[in-house]
Amino acid sequence: MGRIAYVNGRFTPHADATVHIEDRGYQLADGVYEVWALFGGKLADPEGHFARLERSLGELSIEMPMSRAALTMVLKETVRRNRVTEGLVYLQVTRGVAPRDHAFPNPAVRPAVVITVSRVDRAQSDARAARGVGVVTTPENRWGRCDIKTVGLLPNVLAKQKARAAGAVEAWFVDELGFVTEGASSNAWIVDGDGRLRTRDTNANILRGVTRYTLLDVIRENGLQVDERPFTPAEALAAKEAFITGAGSLVLPVVSVDGKPIGDGKVGPVAARLRRLYIEQAKASAI
Repeated sequence: MGRIAYVNGRFTPHADATVHIEDRGYQLADGVYEVWALFGGKLADPEGHFARLERSLGELSIEMPMSRAALTMVLKETVRRNRVTEGLVYLQVTRGVAPRDHAFPNPAVRPAVVITVSRVDRAQSDARAARGVGVVTTPENRWGRCDIKTVGLLPNVLAKQKARAAGAVEAWFVDELGFVTEGASSNAWIVDGDGRLRTRDTNANILRGVTRYTLLDVIRENGLQVDERPFTPAEALAAKEAFITGAGSLVLPVVSVDGKPIGDGKVGPVAARLRRLYIEQAKASAI
């Protein structure tokens, strides 16, 4: 059975799925997206992702395309039709289809909705986490509303390509003060020399990561200390450990920055433990 996509009220073969040429997401990046990890066919961190979706849409004055309950049913049905148990669910909501004009269409049009599902090889993902990955740094050049999970991702695309060309997995944006903001598709963390966890606070221009938020709860429940304050690439290299978090990466240890090793260049015990604890929590709360 081939992949199935949900597009504007219809389930269709993935290969045949299309959107209108005047969809504002396609022409103007006028839309948002969310990504859920799937564990055992269930959506991980559901409350956080739905809340962030609703907030992002609200910030762009786009109506929710359907109730949260109805959207949950559609997401689950898309997962069921694809017969995926371990993977990722991608949801995109744009302002809809209208003649091209920068201003919002008046009267408003119906939001456009696309849902796709992809498989993840958990064994391969775990093996990569056991080895650790590299990141590269790149100047922060994004717009001032990174708290909205918009589909306008060109700077992130270029940063990811820079990482790939260097044989790394992720790129960390560095602001004009020399501090790491976040990754191209993840939040950035270190375990500093005092053994304290550090990650950028959400008052900065970063995405309010759902995996990050859940992990903060896990950290506090397990009696660990965390500082929500920035760090520099030099501090990352001097740290005991580093890692990134996101729906796709979960908790993924980082062992090098710009080709230079962090510590002994091996995965540390804190990141490995937090990955295990996060996955346990995500599985327990999945719907």
